[in-house]
Amino acid sequence: MNSKLARWAAVTVFALASTWNYLDRQVLMAAAPSIRTEFHLNNAQFGWLISAFSLAYALASPATGWLLDWLGVELAMAWSVAMWSVSSVFGGLSRGFGQLLGARVMLGGFESAGVPAAGKLNASYLEPENRAIGAAMTQVGLSVAGYGAVWLVALMPGWRSSFFVCGALGLLWIPVFLQVKRRVTPYENVPPRRESGGLRLLLDRRLQRLVIANMLWMGSYSLFTNWTTSYLTWTFHFTLKSVAPFAAIPPVAATLGAFAGGWISRQAITRGRANADARIFGTLISAIGCLAILVVPFCTTAQLATVAISVSSFWAVAGSVNLYTIPVDIWGAERAGTAISALVFGYGILQAGISPLIGSIVDRTHGYDLVFRILAPLPLGAWWLLRSLRKDPVG
Repeated sequence: MNSKLARWAAVTVFALASTWNYLDRQVLMAAAPSIRTEFHLNNAQFGWLISAFSLAYALASPATGWLLDWLGVELAMAWSVAMWSVSSVFGGLSRGFGQLLGARVMLGGFESAGVPAAGKLNASYLEPENRAIGAAMTQVGLSVAGYGAVWLVALMPGWRSSFFVCGALGLLWIPVFLQVKRRVTPYENVPPRRESGGLRLLLDRRLQRLVIANMLWMGSYSLFTNWTTSYLTWTFHFTLKSVAPFAAIPPVAATLGAFAGGWISRQAITRGRANADARIFGTLISAIGCLAILVVPFCTTAQLATVAISVSSFWAVAGSVNLYTIPVDIWGAERAGTAISALVFGYGILQAGISPLIGSIVDRTHGYDLVFRILAPLPLGAWWLLRSLRKDPVG
C-alpha cells in the first residue's frame, strides 16, 4: 500500500512504540510515592534513580542511533523494543533498590533507540512539511502514556503489576510493526547506510549546537514529565489516587501543544520559509509560552497549579517537536538515526544531572519555587542558539 492515508496509518502504528517506551518510564514516576515508601528513599535518592536511567539512555544513544542507520530501522527497532520490554519486566520483579536501579539502567540503554527511530520513520513516511506533525503523532503516544501511567498505577493491585503490563504491550507490538513496515510503501525509501564513518556526524558543529539547544529546552519538559505527581502530592498533600485526575491533565495539554507546534512550522513552510527556519520560528513562539512556568509558585490551589503546568507543558512540547525535526531537515532520513540520537544523548545527560539536583533543591528549600525560576528562561536561550543555524545552508 502506498497511499497517503496508508502512510499516516503506518505513522500511527509507529507512534505506539513511543507510547510503550514512555509508559515504561512513567510508571516509575507515577508510582514514586509507593516506591519511595517501600525502599525508604528521600527526594534526592529518587532523583538518582531517574539519573541512572537517564545516564544509560544518554550513553547508549549514539550507538543505538548509528545502529538504526546501519542495520535499518526495521531490525534495530524490533530488537530494541523486545529488550526494553524485558527490562520493564525485570523492574517489576525487583525486590530491592539495587535491583530496580539495574533494571532502570537496562531500560534506559535500550529505550534510547525510541526517539531516533520515530524521527527516522517519520522522515521516511511523511513529506517534509508534515514531519513536525508526524512528531506530534509521536507526542500523542508520549502523552497517552503519561496519562495512562497515572491511572495504570492507581488501578493496579500493586506498582509491580504496572511494569509487567508495560512489558507485555511492547512484546505484542513487535509483530504488528513488522507487518505494517513491510506492507506500507514509504514516501522515501531509506536503505541501511553501511559505509564507515557514520559517527563522524557527531563532530559537526551544527549538530553540537542543536544538542546544547536541546539541553536548554528540555529542562522544564523533564521537570513536568518526571516530577508533576511528586510536586502535587508534596505541595497539596494528595494521596496517590487523589492526585491522578490532576497529574493526568498536563500530558493532554502536551499532546495539543505538539500539534500546535507542528501546525506553526507547517504554516511557516507553506508561506515560503525554509524548512529549518520554519522550525526555529516555531521554537521562538513556544519559548515565550514556556514562561508560564513562572506562574506556578503563585498558584494557591491544585487546580490553578495544574492549569499553569499544563500551559507550560503545551509550549514545551510545541517547541520540542520542531527542534527534533531540524536534524532531518539538515541531514536527511538516511542519517536521521545518528543525528537525532545526538539530541537524545544531550537530553539524557541533562536529565541525569537535573533530576538529583531538583530533588536536592526540593529537600533543602521545602518546595519547588526555585526550580521553576531557574528553568523558565532556558527555552529562550535555546532559541537564541538555534538562530545561528540560519547562517548555514540547511533545507
